[in-house]
Amino acid sequence: MKKLLLILALVQAGSTWAQDAKTAAPKLYRAVPEKINNLIHTKLNASFDYSKSRLNGNVWITLKPHFYATDSLQLDAKGMDIKQVALVKAGKNVPLKYQYDGWVLRINLDKSYTRSESYTVYIDYVAKPDELEVKGSAAITDAKGLYFINPTGEEKNKPTQIWTQGETEATSVWVPTIDKTNQKTTQEFNLTVPDKYVTLSNGKLVKQTKNNNGTRTDSWKMDLPHAPYLFFMGVGEYAVVKDQYKGKEVSYYVEKPYEKVARKIFGNTPEMMQFFSNKLGVEYPWVKYSQITGRDYVSGAMENTTATLHQESAQQDARELTDGNSWEGTVAHELFHHWFGDYVTAESWSNLTVNESFADYSEYLWAEYKFGKDEAAYINWSAMNGYLNSRGDASKHLVRFYYDSQEDMFDAVSYSKGGRILNMLRHYVGDDAFFKSLNKYLTDNKFGTGSAHKLRMAFEAVTGKDLNWFFNQWYFNSGHPNLTISQSYDAATQKAMVVIKQTQTNQLFQLPISIDVYNGSKKERHQVWAKHAADTFYFSSASKPDLINVDADKVLLAEKKESKSLEEYSHQFKYGGHYLDRREAIDNASKKITDPAAYAIVAAGLKDPYFRIRLKSLGSFGNAKLDPSTLALVENLAKNDPSKLVRADAIAMLGKLKNAAYASQFEQYINDSSYSVAGAALTALNDLDGKKAYAIANQLTKSPAKGRLSTAISSVIIANGDESAYEYIIDNFNQMPLSQAKFSSLSALVEFLAKVNDPAKFKAGVDAVVAFRNEIPGPARPQTDPVINNVLLKGLATKKEAAGAQALADYVKEKMKN
Repeated sequence: MKKLLLILALVQAGSTWAQDAKTAAPKLYRAVPEKINNLIHTKLNASFDYSKSRLNGNVWITLKPHFYATDSLQLDAKGMDIKQVALVKAGKNVPLKYQYDGWVLRINLDKSYTRSESYTVYIDYVAKPDELEVKGSAAITDAKGLYFINPTGEEKNKPTQIWTQGETEATSVWVPTIDKTNQKTTQEFNLTVPDKYVTLSNGKLVKQTKNNNGTRTDSWKMDLPHAPYLFFMGVGEYAVVKDQYKGKEVSYYVEKPYEKVARKIFGNTPEMMQFFSNKLGVEYPWVKYSQITGRDYVSGAMENTTATLHQESAQQDARELTDGNSWEGTVAHELFHHWFGDYVTAESWSNLTVNESFADYSEYLWAEYKFGKDEAAYINWSAMNGYLNSRGDASKHLVRFYYDSQEDMFDAVSYSKGGRILNMLRHYVGDDAFFKSLNKYLTDNKFGTGSAHKLRMAFEAVTGKDLNWFFNQWYFNSGHPNLTISQSYDAATQKAMVVIKQTQTNQLFQLPISIDVYNGSKKERHQVWAKHAADTFYFSSASKPDLINVDADKVLLAEKKESKSLEEYSHQFKYGGHYLDRREAIDNASKKITDPAAYAIVAAGLKDPYFRIRLKSLGSFGNAKLDPSTLALVENLAKNDPSKLVRADAIAMLGKLKNAAYASQFEQYINDSSYSVAGAALTALNDLDGKKAYAIANQLTKSPAKGRLSTAISSVIIANGDESAYEYIIDNFNQMPLSQAKFSSLSALVEFLAKVNDPAKFKAGVDAVVAFRNEIPGPARPQTDPVINNVLLKGLATKKEAAGAQALADYVKEKMKN
């Protein structure tokens, strides 16, 4: 599962999808689910009632007692109409007695079965997902399992689709099963759908049968066992773009307008399959690999075995893709799950880390291989920063046997923190041992279950090291080090001294640390261990070092406080080599930008070979006046940089200068193929000539626009236009998926609504804001609601009151309450 994180720019304090650290700890121990019966095979015949959003199902489930003999079976079956329960015996259905409470189906078998005996139960049922009240999580915003999208075709601009989301335990909303991670089953799904639609499910499409009533039955067969939460059905009008990997089908199901760019979005998949297979020493184990997009999807993406589902944001048009494929990491993340999650599955939600931490880290591995160490380092920093800023998560163990709901496990600890822990473990044992250990873990537990303990034992078997200390502090404890680092030099003894203090309160960490001591371009590496509240290290040096770089490879998951001079940061920028060496130097220099030495560091970043450092420098000059050489660099970046994102930020920087000499260039850049470049140029032109920018923006509304250009068009029209632009503004907002961009656009939308006097339009606009507010996942609402209600909507009501439109102000106030 790839989380859909709404990182709120206006909400800096508090947790990202996290419970408050002060909340009382859950007291119920979450054991690995007991196995009384084991799933063996699941055969499903399914057809769909689009008018009622229901599934008509017949399922045959083959099972065996796990160890002890049993005369009963308990299945998860949420919110269904159960029509018949029977035992299949000699080809006939023999009715069985059962009890059903709307959630669990308890079946009395015809006799007591031993572990050497298998049996098959048959169930005729109707699944009614839209009539079931369930609760989602931060990562998965809803949990009704089966989703009918625009089933009757009433929404003109939305396709009709069906898709499923099983994780965590929602497969049992649409098919009775034992909905636990430690169950594995093969399957046959026969899906009957209108003939105009294509289908996708787990395994291989083995047969298609056209029926006499305009429907078709597609038969999908999965010969290898996997967990029920990974079951998948997808139905809709899609273009299917086919690729291959070593003779296995690789396919991309996209809406038809995206058929020509499908390979630009997903086309690196075969290379990823080869890369991950080689790294792990375990060949991609499944019969095929397909990826499909789904409208209104409740998360980012989901690793259904052989049939990954992506939210609609994956579908980027050709202009968006000129900025780079924003979905590349997600493609890697879900594919890697086919080893960590699908092939070897967490034995319980408590051990979710052995699924999600690995998938999170795969984004780093792929970036390192495909795009270089700087991009991998950026991904590592970004994920680490996401965890460190989620303050409520610091109190949670990576492996958690106490939680309120399994949905609570999908947080920055299981994802971002876990991925960084794997990076530290790789750094500690070395690449060869790390990947050999992963191979052993996968091989020993294939088609079974995994846990942190099994992972530790695999690493210990390969390396010969006792790693209890590492797993105890990182997997079975909480928090992270808070380090205060100081350094000095004693000329008399020719010794450099480094003091590392751990100031966190929950535990002391054992930390292997690399320290580089620089004299000029020459560096000497020292390996040390920090284990105490304060550790002091001495290094011989004939003169004061130009730089002492603690955590030289930037692998520690820690908050660090360190004081260095501008001269040291300048040396770090020039010789450190790591992405964070340069980023940290620019960060610190930006705080002293009026100092020539600081300005020089930031300006040097404009020439960096890595585009994200150039972006960082462009945003770090503050209000400093640019000297001629720097201005020339920025102008060149705006015109010629190979990164469209850098070009856009350079244009935005030039726009802030409000120099009319750039107007013709901005007009030219508005026609760029990149939405980011065009959007930045339109915004820059608006600062110079609002009337001209408004005229161009109105012309641009006649063509599709996304991203930065879409935002710029709306902003320019809002700033310069009137109520006549209402339809464009509202339609544009409503069509945006749940995202940071949509949240960021709220302020401009509310500003525009202050100009709207037509009561019906005004109320519809307020309703759109409220609908978006309510769409945000529940765990984030304590942070987002105050911003939307108490800042934006309250401000709108105040403006309407001041304008004498009390009825409209009252409408806003009423909507703030619900």
